[in-house]
Amino acid sequence: MLSVEGLEVWFDVPGGELHAVQGVAFDLFPGERMGLVGESGCGKTTTILALMGLLPPSASVAGRVLLDGEDVLAKGEDSVSPHRWRDVAMVFQGAMNAFNPVKTVGSQIVEPMELHGVASGRAARNQAAELLEMVGISGSRADRYPHEFSGGMRQRAAIAMALACSPKVLLADEPTTALDVMVQAQILELLVRLTDDLGLAMILVTHDLPVVAQVCGRAAVMYAGKVAESGPIETLFHDPRHPYTRMLFQATPDLHGDDEVASIPGAPPRLDREVLGCPFHPRCDSAFSRCPVEEPRLREVGDNHTAACHLNDVPMQVAQ
Repeated sequence: MLSVEGLEVWFDVPGGELHAVQGVAFDLFPGERMGLVGESGCGKTTTILALMGLLPPSASVAGRVLLDGEDVLAKGEDSVSPHRWRDVAMVFQGAMNAFNPVKTVGSQIVEPMELHGVASGRAARNQAAELLEMVGISGSRADRYPHEFSGGMRQRAAIAMALACSPKVLLADEPTTALDVMVQAQILELLVRLTDDLGLAMILVTHDLPVVAQVCGRAAVMYAGKVAESGPIETLFHDPRHPYTRMLFQATPDLHGDDEVASIPGAPPRLDREVLGCPFHPRCDSAFSRCPVEEPRLREVGDNHTAACHLNDVPMQVAQ
């Protein structure tokens, strides 16, 4: 349904360029839930904003984003605008900022329907009320303003707004940010139910691995603007082939196990400077002489499993 090929994003910054996304590629299949995970600053949000054509003017984008075989970025805004919200919709991080504070919630759900000719007038307002009911909010609250909703209700309303034009793909960017644990669980349960009931494909952006394991069947792990590893959740958990993936799991508390939580030392590299070799090698506990001088390529290491790490070449080198 959605195929991303060689996605690149640069930002003009004082003194040069910041290469925020570098050669990202993945496929999303109908009805699939895929996670995009990694630390803050690794390029996750920039990637999905690029898919929607929502990056600021200071950004330059290259690569292809194919939706049912059509390159939606080929002609810039002219080619992406007809698909935005109609075929690909987004639940933004921080629901309060996703709404105009001086317009009612219902009117903002109606807006994309009228823009794309899905519905108008009373029919659109009735559909907005039905969408609110679908996400667990009384349709009578459509005439309320965003500040009259709690945080969890705003996030539910943001999901309703994303569903306004019956999209094929839903992009959820940290949809549980700033919500308490109980509300987080409710929002995640809602997303799973809606994607199952409506047949939506979804990309869930998060740094929370347990959330990905709960919601998604497959994940891509990003680091320094690149995909470091991707594969089925079970495979990534039991057989990680990149030290970053393994260390992410080790840094996640496990309420059912005895393993001690271990933090990852250091921080991701600055992407406005040249990065030599493997970008993770200064923080890696398994780095060797090849890592600082040669960038590893993303290669297959198993069924539907890819990783970019020189350690996957070591047995082959020894055999030679």
